[in-house]
Amino acid sequence: MYAIVEIGGRQHMLQPNQTVKVDRLSSEKGDEIKLGKVLAIKDDEGELRVGRPYLDDAQITARVVEQGRDRKVMVVKYKAKKGYRRKVGHRQPFTALHVLDITG
Repeated sequence: MYAIVEIGGRQHMLQPNQTVKVDRLSSEKGDEIKLGKVLAIKDDEGELRVGRPYLDDAQITARVVEQGRDRKVMVVKYKAKKGYRRKVGHRQPFTALHVLDITG
């Protein structure tokens, strides 16, 4: 069983007992959250249900495992023959979710 859900403008494929990193959500560590923007669900019998755009009766329950910042990504800008060089680091904030249940 899996579900495709929209979180923070991105689509993620989630399965029960899976941990996934998503863009930062405004929840504390240990909170249980319900994700309602479910785009599609495939159940154990192989039946695929697709919403237009979302499934009304589908919901995913997840627990916030961690709030943190990802590893540093270096951004480099360079223009040839002009002496222009810029180097900037960036750490993207994330929320780690543990999927508890998929209903619908």
